Amino acid sequence: MEFARWRADTLLGVLIVGFPAGPWATNCYVVSTGEGQECIVIDPGKDAASGVADVIAERNLKPVAVVLSHGHLDHMWSVVPVCETSGIPAYIHPGDRKLLADPMSGISGETKLAFQSMTGGHMEFKEPDDVRELADQSTLSLAGLDFTVDHTPGHTPGSVTFRIPEGDDYPQIMFSGDLLFAGSIGRTDLPGGDMNEMVDSLARVVLPLADTTAVLPGHGETTTIGKERASNPYLRQVADEVSGGLRGPTKGL
Repeated sequence: MEFARWRADTLLGVLIVGFPAGPWATNCYVVSTGEGQECIVIDPGKDAASGVADVIAERNLKPVAVVLSHGHLDHMWSVVPVCETSGIPAYIHPGDRKLLADPMSGISGETKLAFQSMTGGHMEFKEPDDVRELADQSTLSLAGLDFTVDHTPGHTPGSVTFRIPEGDDYPQIMFSGDLLFAGSIGRTDLPGGDMNEMVDSLARVVLPLADTTAVLPGHGETTTIGKERASNPYLRQVADEVSGGLRGPTKGL
């Protein structure tokens, strides 16, 4: 399998295989402690199911869960087939759970047109058979790893990030979903978006993190908190407490 942007990397003891999937190039991640071990799948968007299957086969992995950073179509399109193939649960924050069965309620008119073009407007969505709800500041222990869940509304009401704590020989790792990108932040102009909540989430969850924290976003390249603190114009505005003047970006679905 060829990874257009990401490679199969053992990130200082944690095996993370990521690839951009579908027309929105949503980063899907398969995370494990190593080959031949259990794994979780983060954000299987459109056209991600085959890529996930390839990674699992090539790395001899056993999926135990799908976890979703939020409920937008580009991050959950393939959640049902991935869950059904392996008989595993899906985790999502209750604020976005309704989007599993009704993703159209959370997208823009432009995306609805794209959806109709791709599917003829006839595709139906449903929840996976086993859905489990995420809670703020909870610890999700899966596949031999502990993930801290942070509720980060702003892009959507139920957006979350997942953090693997720092180890003896590796930094903290953050899967930021559509909260934080390299050079930008998530858009807030979609249904359920809220710029004030986005600013609060960035200030509360992102700014306190160590500069060495690795950030694996929902779209685009990997980065670090230190790099974004120094160069991301939106994060710098939040740090300078000028949130009232922030102009919302347009990255994400």
